[in-house]
Amino acid sequence: MPTGTPNSRPCALVTGGAGFIGSHLCESLLDQGYEVFALDDLSTGRLDNVAHLVDRRDFHLVVDSVLNEAVVNSLVHRCDVVWHLAAAVGVRLIVEKPVHTLVTNVQGTEVVLDLCARFRKPVLVASTSEVYGDHQSLAPLSEDERRIYGPTTVNRWAYAGSKALDEFLALAYFQERGLDVVVTRLFNTVGPRQTGEYGMVVPALVSRALEGKTLQVFGDGQQTRCFSHVDDTVEALLRLPQAQSSSGQIYNVGNTTPISILDLATRILEKTGSQSEIELVSYDDAYGDGFEDMRHRVPDITKIGDAIGWRPTRDLDQILDDVIAHLEPLVAHVP
Repeated sequence: MPTGTPNSRPCALVTGGAGFIGSHLCESLLDQGYEVFALDDLSTGRLDNVAHLVDRRDFHLVVDSVLNEAVVNSLVHRCDVVWHLAAAVGVRLIVEKPVHTLVTNVQGTEVVLDLCARFRKPVLVASTSEVYGDHQSLAPLSEDERRIYGPTTVNRWAYAGSKALDEFLALAYFQERGLDVVVTRLFNTVGPRQTGEYGMVVPALVSRALEGKTLQVFGDGQQTRCFSHVDDTVEALLRLPQAQSSSGQIYNVGNTTPISILDLATRILEKTGSQSEIELVSYDDAYGDGFEDMRHRVPDITKIGDAIGWRPTRDLDQILDDVIAHLEPLVAHVP
């Protein structure tokens, strides 16, 4: 991990730095003594996420796109290490804007990887559990698990395909050009600042419960997910680049306790004290004809545990408590 020159602090670039995870990562890097540059086009990131940082002399928000090679060139050259989190995210955005999804994720990652290789800067690339595709089993997924996708005629799989290509690119740059790169597959990270606007299930359900609106659960509600607190995820993102032999490797990052979305909705009603009802909504009604979703997604985190001793420390109750505490005052001020 870079330590900076003897007379200066180390410098980090976080693409997607005004996003949900990116803003928390920026905070942690600042706490560790880094000067931080956050690059974000604010398409899904928000100024509110970094409003408390913008007046700091060691934090710099650059409002531009990861597709702008000249801007990325300047930032990569200036910084010691790069965390590449910028991506088109969220089920609704993926379905509605497949071109934006593919171009941002694939071309943006290629720009970052090429410049990191050119300037010999280490980089962590954030990928996603979506790359595993549509697994029906609750068996934990290891990093070398086979992927199961639907047809290319279904936009739902565009994000998964684009992030898989990002991983192929990262490993190719490691093998062919010696780039110091590590890839993380994130499993449903949740916490304060996450918005339900683009289909993120926990903040969407919590917001509706606090507003007294019906909680909409898609499909039969028996699909399961494992939710990881953003603080746990950020700890893994910070520590992996420091690990011996992490370069050229892929690591799952997530909680290992699954819960069905229907049970999640029930738990949220209990925690908020809401009298809202739960409504099952078909995927076709929610996203249009032909939508597909994966049934289960549980990570095997043996590899990251062996590498850096990481395990999640916060359970679903703490995650929900933190999300509710964050959203309650926001919902109270909605006219």
